[in-house]
Amino acid sequence: MSKLDEFLAGDRHDDVALFLTHEYLDSDGKLSRLGEEVEDGYVLVVDGDDGRSAFAAGTGMDPMEFSRTAMEETGHVDRDLGGGECPERDDDGDEDEDGDHRAEFIFAFSEAQNEEVGGLYARGEVVHAYAHCACGANYSDKWVVGEETETGVQPGDSDPAHANE
Repeated sequence: MSKLDEFLAGDRHDDVALFLTHEYLDSDGKLSRLGEEVEDGYVLVVDGDDGRSAFAAGTGMDPMEFSRTAMEETGHVDRDLGGGECPERDDDGDEDEDGDHRAEFIFAFSEAQNEEVGGLYARGEVVHAYAHCACGANYSDKWVVGEETETGVQPGDSDPAHANE
């Protein structure tokens, strides 16, 4: 099982996952050899402290500040962390007059199940993902491992499936 598979299964809570497009990451560089290639870039799963440093170095943003900003807007993040759906895109999902709406990078972490907190956290491990779009928008998504189609923002939607809980 790859590090990414383990992360997505909720087995790597001390690590973070980073998605960077080919444009953000030199495909011949060291980081690309450490990550798993996906359609539009690479996903790296690394130790939390190293990952936060790599995110800051690669994007020029503090990961915690970026996460706080992204939490203000919800949007769908692909469950393999290889992209997302910007909430600023037009209704048919195509490029519009505002330009490109592809996720340029994603920062993600997971949390262990915590029944005392309740809600999603009582249901299982939760993946938190924060995306930055080429148009400049930031957005977030979170879902329960094993319940990816019942929790989080689903493809084509803008509200989390679990919003009524």
